[in-house]
Amino acid sequence: MQGLVMKSTGSWYNVLGAEGRVYACRNRGKLRLKGSKTTNPIAVGDRVEFSVEDEKELRGMIEKVMPRHNYIERKSVKKTAQGHMLAANVDQVMLIVTWAYPKTSLGFIDRFLVSAEAFRIPQVLVFNKQDLLNEEALLLQDQMIEPYLKVGIQCLKCTATESLGIQEVEHALQNKITLISGHSGVGKSTLLNQIDPKIDQKIGDVSDFAQKGVHTTTFAEMFRLRENTYVIDTPGIKELGLVDIPTEELPDYFPEIRKLRGECRFHNCTHTQEPGCAIIDAVEAGEIATSRYESYLSMLWSEDNRR
Repeated sequence: MQGLVMKSTGSWYNVLGAEGRVYACRNRGKLRLKGSKTTNPIAVGDRVEFSVEDEKELRGMIEKVMPRHNYIERKSVKKTAQGHMLAANVDQVMLIVTWAYPKTSLGFIDRFLVSAEAFRIPQVLVFNKQDLLNEEALLLQDQMIEPYLKVGIQCLKCTATESLGIQEVEHALQNKITLISGHSGVGKSTLLNQIDPKIDQKIGDVSDFAQKGVHTTTFAEMFRLRENTYVIDTPGIKELGLVDIPTEELPDYFPEIRKLRGECRFHNCTHTQEPGCAIIDAVEAGEIATSRYESYLSMLWSEDNRR
């Protein structure tokens, strides 16, 4: 039978099969022995072939993972030489962002966007907890959002606890498979519960001591909102390490740099100090946001990316 992986716990997978039945499946060990550079050979969103071992108990065995048209991964927390696949076969990614309680850094946002851009997956940014921002903070937020709008990234604002802006988020999800991510505590679970109460994700508090979220989502899981509309909820991400992005390719994953890099004097320009660099000129002219350029430099010079 063929099915869709709806949930992964690391050793067991919930697979949606024929007529809406969900089977609890294990994977055959051989799937781990094919030179995979990821810690998980099967991800939520994978299309798989599986055999039914117990029809009454709805248990099965995954025999084969069908070819993926895309996937997104981050560096494994424990095994730095490997990546951990967040999801496969997605139409877009949606990052939930908060400017306060907890604060999402611009560097984290840009790393997430670069990771998605590397796999040519469209991105949406959702700025939650608007109710916590005063007038000055709201103006600063608009300034921070502007560079993302300029490169074609959809940006939405909402307050999930008060159902404000939820309709716009729902519209962005329509007829797509969307991976939803963000730091713990940004209101991801609250937002999902507002969109569809049947999801019933556990909601945690934000630590007063560190103003960081308490992890409530343990495993990646896909939910069907309506026909042809699915969301994949992922565990809250503390850090996002870039996986297998060669230094010379990094500029291609910043759309504003990719657009101008052909105008540099040198074809192998790193956009750091070379004369005649179109990127540096654009930053100085205000055509490329300083924050985005600083994120590029941070990724370029990071120890992980130099390996």
